[in-house]
Amino acid sequence: MNHPHFSVILPVYNAEAQLYATIRSVLAQTERDLELILIDDGSTDNSLAIMLSIAAEDERIKLISQSNKGVSTARNLGLAQARGTLVAFMDSDDLWTADKLAIHRAFHQRQPDLTASYAQIAFMDHNALSGSGAKTFSTVKAGALSVDQIIAENPTCTMSNLVVSKQAIDAVGGFLTNMSYAEDQEWIARMVSQGHMICGIDRHLVDYRMSPDGLSVDLPAMYAGWRSLVTQYSDGLTIPSAEAVYCRYLARRALRAGAPATVALSYALQGFRSDHLAFLNDARRGWLTLISAVAALLIPRSARIRIFA
Repeated sequence: MNHPHFSVILPVYNAEAQLYATIRSVLAQTERDLELILIDDGSTDNSLAIMLSIAAEDERIKLISQSNKGVSTARNLGLAQARGTLVAFMDSDDLWTADKLAIHRAFHQRQPDLTASYAQIAFMDHNALSGSGAKTFSTVKAGALSVDQIIAENPTCTMSNLVVSKQAIDAVGGFLTNMSYAEDQEWIARMVSQGHMICGIDRHLVDYRMSPDGLSVDLPAMYAGWRSLVTQYSDGLTIPSAEAVYCRYLARRALRAGAPATVALSYALQGFRSDHLAFLNDARRGWLTLISAVAALLIPRSARIRIFA
């Protein structure tokens, strides 16, 4: 049996509104040598029906269904089925540019020792169809990522951004199933801590569609998950500095998502108190986040979303 160059793993739970466009962005890749592994995690909406319909049209799709066990278990199930040289992860509400996988393939071919790669992300409205209307873009770090960078702010941002060597995945193991948040950061940090190299491609290849209700994630749960993660990597990690940067990230995410202004301000102040020098180490991000969090108290929510997203 021929093995594809890419295995794309896409876990799905109740994602009918945006799932069709997400799957199509995978199947429309200029890099055709791929398999798409769809894992239905016990959806109760029409997600499974959508996947069955699309799978009938493309032989590159493998569809698996399980009772609801969480995203880590779903991803691990997909990894067990993956046959590709490289594994790309996709979330059910994100989009890829058509050349994403082709660019990652060339990047890895130029650097044979590279374990994983990521790129720039466009943050956009939930109903947008391309990154052309992006509100803002993520930052790609120069050089290989360190454990400190991953834990403090996770420059990869989302699993939809990551392409990883299957050989390295087999060595590192799967995702922890006892973590509800920060399981992706833990997995990436584990990979780097074991000597694997992750480098970025300074080019927009992923579109991250933000939730229409203003909060696509539970920020307090993210913070709690992050605190649990930190305890696993406390040796050699300056926790107050890492917490300052992570709280800055949460404050920016709260502003971008239209969360209550007090939420953004509380995370900004917590980060500033933890280590003000680390919070301001990127002067533009630090001061802008702090000033914006204070200003948000005086601006209506609808206006905040337009200004800060």
